[in-house]
Amino acid sequence: MPVAQRCEFGVGDVIGPGFKVQRILGNGAFGIVYKVIGRDSREYALKLLKLWAISPDHHEKLRERFVMEYNTGLIDSPNLVHSFSYGEVNGNPYIQMEYCPLGDLRDYSKTHQVNQVAVARDILNGLGALHSRGKVHRDLKPENVLLREDTSAVLTDFGISGDQNKRMTERGFMGKPQQIFGTFPYMPPEQVNPPRGGQATVLPTTDIFSFGVLMYELIVGKLPFGELNENTLPRYLQNGKDGRWDREALKLADNSGVWGPVIEGCLRPDFHHRIQTTKEVMEKLPATGIPAREPSVDSFHPVVNGTLLRIMQGEDYGKVYYLDRLLGGRLTLTMGRDDELTHNQIPVLEESSKYISRHHCTLEKDPLSGQWYIRDGQLLGGRWRDSLNGTYVNSREADRYGVPFKPGDIISIGDVKLRVEGY
Repeated sequence: MPVAQRCEFGVGDVIGPGFKVQRILGNGAFGIVYKVIGRDSREYALKLLKLWAISPDHHEKLRERFVMEYNTGLIDSPNLVHSFSYGEVNGNPYIQMEYCPLGDLRDYSKTHQVNQVAVARDILNGLGALHSRGKVHRDLKPENVLLREDTSAVLTDFGISGDQNKRMTERGFMGKPQQIFGTFPYMPPEQVNPPRGGQATVLPTTDIFSFGVLMYELIVGKLPFGELNENTLPRYLQNGKDGRWDREALKLADNSGVWGPVIEGCLRPDFHHRIQTTKEVMEKLPATGIPAREPSVDSFHPVVNGTLLRIMQGEDYGKVYYLDRLLGGRLTLTMGRDDELTHNQIPVLEESSKYISRHHCTLEKDPLSGQWYIRDGQLLGGRWRDSLNGTYVNSREADRYGVPFKPGDIISIGDVKLRVEGY
């Protein structure tokens, strides 16, 4: 792997295979984004990962996440920023991306009237495309919603700075001021104060809460849980945990009366009682005159020979586990984090021990019906032990007695998401 060398470009310089720099769109500690002109005379955004400025110990993980961001941009959705190519310059990876000329939603809404329902539908459509593939954005906020020339909204930054755990402190790829406060206002209570003392498993309901905060801010012009600064952060987060938000301000700003039920459903502190899917949120919105487009979903094989799990988000992105082959003569399969003393039939990598338990969950196939079930925790020494932070099928929490799963379902443990498919 080439050693990363310093490479900073100015207006007029050429990056890689003919990307001529027009201007810098943003510059942070971990990356820089340029507006460039390609050989085809079209405008693009080019995101360069500044590995030369980062400790070599972190290079491999950052590269993996950067590739994941590139691959996410290949998803067929009109509401995700498109990736066009991936390359390197002097050992530093870059992504050639779609350029959105109207900038981000926060800046645009300061000077322009925004069609709130249309923007909401675009955001939900983009989130739906991510969720159907086992991905959660995890950093939804106005800065990460870009606008095309036709004012359609697209999601961006679903790679490095979208990592909920920020374990290598790369919070905010663009390195904007008040980085920590740029994310906290949109985080649901279960992420701030995990229910089991570990770290909360990231679910689609995480994005739905963030969507509620974003839309409230767009409609009302302020955050729902109060003023936010260094001194008021604890109170702001407590208000979110208690479900105390300024409902009167929303009523005054929302002449249509449409947004009350939507925001109420998105901002419920208990994610079990929150609106569970983007489709449910979409159904609460009024018609815009433009037919709502169903999020595109990857096709996958039906069950012919057996069932498999494919990692859609996590360190082993793309890895496949063929459940029926692994089962052999066993009655169950165990899944969790391996170490010197623990060996699971499905070892799922996770870079921090707090997020996936060594004995996280158990998979079992009913020999009569052929139905697969997943149970939270594992049986150890005659006693059942639950996981640190839960096992989920789609947004449904599994307990020790198990819940069924089928092709198309998404299993979430910690930061890792696996899609159920047939083969």
